[in-house]
Amino acid sequence: MDKNRQSLEEQLTLIQADQAQMSDELYAQQKEIQHLKLMIDALTRKLQSLETDDGILRPDEDQPPPHY
Repeated sequence: MDKNRQSLEEQLTLIQADQAQMSDELYAQQKEIQHLKLMIDALTRKLQSLETDDGILRPDEDQPPPHY
């Protein structure tokens, strides 16, 4: 019985270590997702400001470079 208990305690220790590692990884992924969402929002705002700024030429307005 003592051998079984020791085996169960070892398994529990491994499971707890795995759970702690997964928790840390999940936290890091959540932080990265939050950062990426902020970047997407910033890029979306920048793109919307460019669309209203007439700074982008349509393909029929774009002239080829002078070396052509």
